[in-house]
Amino acid sequence: MRRRTFKLIAINIICLTLGGCRVSTPGKREIQLMQWIKHHLTVGNRQVRNPMKDDAESLEMGKHAFGFYCVVCHGADGQNTGVPFAARMSPPVPSLASQEVQSYSDGQLKWVIENGVSPSGMPASRGILSDEDMWAIVLYLRHLPPSGSLGEPRIYTGNDDSTDR
Repeated sequence: MRRRTFKLIAINIICLTLGGCRVSTPGKREIQLMQWIKHHLTVGNRQVRNPMKDDAESLEMGKHAFGFYCVVCHGADGQNTGVPFAARMSPPVPSLASQEVQSYSDGQLKWVIENGVSPSGMPASRGILSDEDMWAIVLYLRHLPPSGSLGEPRIYTGNDDSTDR
Protein backbone atom coordinates (compact mmCIF):
# COMPACT_ATOMS: atom_id res chain seq x y z
CA MET A 1 0.00 0.00 0.00
CA ARG A 2 2.81 2.34 0.91
CA ARG A 3 4.65 1.71 -2.38
CA ARG A 4 1.47 2.35 -4.40
CA THR A 5 0.93 5.68 -2.60
CA PHE A 6 4.54 6.64 -3.37
CA LYS A 7 4.03 5.78 -7.05
CA LEU A 8 0.87 7.89 -7.30
CA ILE A 9 2.53 10.87 -5.61
CA ALA A 10 5.59 10.57 -7.89
CA ILE A 11 3.47 10.40 -11.03
CA ASN A 12 1.42 13.45 -9.97
CA ILE A 13 4.56 15.46 -9.22
CA ILE A 14 6.05 14.52 -12.58
CA CYS A 15 2.86 15.49 -14.44
CA LEU A 16 2.82 18.88 -12.74
CA THR A 17 6.55 19.39 -13.33
CA LEU A 18 6.15 18.67 -17.05
CA GLY A 19 3.59 21.43 -17.38
CA GLY A 20 0.44 19.53 -16.54
CA CYS A 21 -1.11 16.51 -18.18
CA ARG A 22 -1.93 17.89 -21.59
CA VAL A 23 -2.27 16.09 -24.88
CA SER A 24 0.73 16.87 -27.06
CA THR A 25 3.63 15.07 -28.68
CA PRO A 26 6.05 14.23 -25.88
CA GLY A 27 9.59 15.58 -25.97
CA LYS A 28 12.76 13.51 -25.60
CA ARG A 29 13.07 14.15 -21.83
CA GLU A 30 9.41 13.32 -21.24
CA ILE A 31 9.79 10.05 -23.14
CA GLN A 32 12.91 9.11 -21.19
CA LEU A 33 11.27 9.99 -17.89
CA MET A 34 8.13 7.98 -18.64
CA GLN A 35 10.20 4.98 -19.75
CA TRP A 36 12.14 5.14 -16.49
CA ILE A 37 8.91 5.35 -14.48
CA LYS A 38 7.44 2.33 -16.29
CA HIS A 39 10.61 0.26 -15.93
CA HIS A 40 11.25 1.11 -12.27
CA LEU A 41 7.92 2.05 -10.65
CA THR A 42 4.87 1.02 -12.64
CA VAL A 43 5.61 -2.40 -14.17
CA GLY A 44 6.36 -5.08 -11.58
CA ASN A 45 8.28 -8.38 -11.53
CA ARG A 46 11.56 -6.98 -12.85
CA GLN A 47 13.60 -9.69 -11.10
CA VAL A 48 11.29 -12.62 -11.97
CA ARG A 49 12.78 -15.13 -14.43
CA ASN A 50 10.90 -17.07 -17.08
CA PRO A 51 10.60 -20.70 -15.90
CA MET A 52 9.98 -22.01 -19.43
CA LYS A 53 12.70 -23.58 -21.52
CA ASP A 54 13.63 -21.52 -24.59
CA ASP A 55 13.09 -24.27 -27.16
CA ALA A 56 11.09 -24.89 -30.35
CA GLU A 57 8.14 -26.43 -28.51
CA SER A 58 7.78 -23.49 -26.10
CA LEU A 59 8.16 -20.98 -28.94
CA GLU A 60 5.43 -22.72 -30.93
CA MET A 61 3.20 -22.66 -27.85
CA GLY A 62 3.88 -18.93 -27.47
CA LYS A 63 3.18 -18.24 -31.13
CA HIS A 64 -0.09 -20.17 -30.85
CA ALA A 65 -1.25 -18.28 -27.71
CA PHE A 66 -0.14 -14.97 -29.24
CA GLY A 67 -2.16 -15.79 -32.36
CA PHE A 68 -5.35 -16.11 -30.35
CA TYR A 69 -4.92 -13.37 -27.77
CA CYS A 70 -2.56 -10.68 -29.09
CA VAL A 71 -2.78 -10.68 -32.89
CA VAL A 72 -5.81 -8.37 -33.16
CA CYS A 73 -3.90 -5.40 -31.73
CA HIS A 74 -0.26 -6.30 -32.39
CA GLY A 75 -0.52 -8.10 -35.75
CA ALA A 76 0.68 -11.62 -36.47
CA ASP A 77 4.32 -10.49 -36.35
CA GLY A 78 3.97 -8.41 -33.16
CA GLN A 79 4.87 -5.28 -35.10
CA ASN A 80 1.37 -4.00 -35.91
CA THR A 81 1.44 -5.18 -39.52
CA GLY A 82 -2.07 -4.85 -40.95
CA VAL A 83 -3.62 -3.44 -37.76
CA PRO A 84 -5.56 -0.41 -39.03
CA PHE A 85 -5.96 1.39 -35.70
CA ALA A 86 -2.55 0.72 -34.09
CA ALA A 87 -1.05 4.15 -34.81
CA ARG A 88 -4.27 6.02 -33.96
CA MET A 89 -4.66 4.66 -30.43
CA SER A 90 -3.66 6.94 -27.58
CA PRO A 91 -1.03 5.91 -26.75
CA PRO A 92 -0.26 4.13 -30.05
CA VAL A 93 0.07 0.34 -29.96
CA PRO A 94 3.83 -0.28 -29.69
CA SER A 95 5.78 -2.60 -31.92
CA LEU A 96 6.70 -5.51 -29.67
CA ALA A 97 10.07 -5.68 -31.44
CA SER A 98 10.89 -2.10 -30.40
CA GLN A 99 13.78 -1.35 -28.05
CA GLU A 100 11.30 0.09 -25.54
CA VAL A 101 9.38 -3.20 -25.26
CA GLN A 102 12.37 -5.52 -25.62
CA SER A 103 14.20 -3.70 -22.80
CA TYR A 104 11.71 -5.03 -20.23
CA SER A 105 12.78 -8.14 -18.33
CA ASP A 106 10.88 -11.38 -18.95
CA GLY A 107 9.14 -10.94 -15.60
CA GLN A 108 8.01 -7.44 -16.53
CA LEU A 109 6.65 -8.60 -19.90
CA LYS A 110 4.69 -11.34 -18.16
CA TRP A 111 3.41 -8.77 -15.65
CA VAL A 112 2.17 -6.54 -18.51
CA ILE A 113 0.43 -9.48 -20.20
CA GLU A 114 -1.15 -10.56 -16.92
CA ASN A 115 -2.15 -7.14 -15.55
CA GLY A 116 -2.56 -4.97 -18.63
CA VAL A 117 -1.46 -1.36 -18.88
CA SER A 118 -3.76 1.43 -17.84
CA PRO A 119 -4.67 3.89 -19.31
CA SER A 120 -3.67 2.26 -22.59
CA GLY A 121 -5.69 -0.29 -24.53
CA MET A 122 -3.60 -3.21 -23.23
CA PRO A 123 -6.06 -5.53 -21.44
CA ALA A 124 -5.23 -7.80 -18.53
CA SER A 125 -5.17 -11.52 -19.37
CA ARG A 126 -5.40 -12.79 -15.78
CA GLY A 127 -8.10 -15.44 -15.74
CA ILE A 128 -8.05 -15.74 -19.54
CA LEU A 129 -4.56 -17.09 -20.22
CA SER A 130 -2.72 -19.58 -18.04
CA ASP A 131 0.67 -18.72 -16.52
CA GLU A 132 2.22 -21.18 -18.95
CA ASP A 133 0.61 -19.40 -21.93
CA MET A 134 1.80 -16.00 -20.67
CA TRP A 135 5.39 -17.22 -20.20
CA ALA A 136 5.30 -18.85 -23.65
CA ILE A 137 4.15 -15.55 -25.17
CA VAL A 138 7.11 -13.84 -23.49
CA LEU A 139 9.43 -16.34 -25.20
CA TYR A 140 7.72 -15.69 -28.53
CA LEU A 141 8.20 -11.93 -28.04
CA ARG A 142 11.95 -12.53 -27.77
CA HIS A 143 11.94 -14.31 -31.16
CA LEU A 144 9.53 -12.26 -33.29
CA PRO A 145 9.64 -12.81 -37.06
CA PRO A 146 10.63 -9.98 -39.43
CA SER A 147 8.06 -7.19 -39.79
CA GLY A 148 5.42 -8.03 -42.39
CA SER A 149 6.62 -11.60 -42.89
CA LEU A 150 3.39 -13.16 -41.57
CA GLY A 151 1.03 -10.86 -43.46
CA GLU A 152 -2.05 -9.19 -42.09
CA PRO A 153 -4.29 -10.72 -39.42
CA ARG A 154 -7.14 -12.66 -41.04
CA ILE A 155 -9.71 -10.60 -39.17
CA TYR A 156 -8.68 -7.54 -41.24
CA THR A 157 -8.33 -9.28 -44.61
CA GLY A 158 -11.81 -10.83 -44.73
CA ASN A 159 -10.31 -14.30 -45.03
CA ASP A 160 -12.16 -16.39 -42.47
CA ASP A 161 -10.84 -19.75 -43.66
CA SER A 162 -9.81 -21.42 -40.41
CA THR A 163 -7.44 -23.79 -42.23
CA ASP A 164 -4.77 -21.11 -42.80
CA ARG A 165 -3.51 -20.96 -39.21
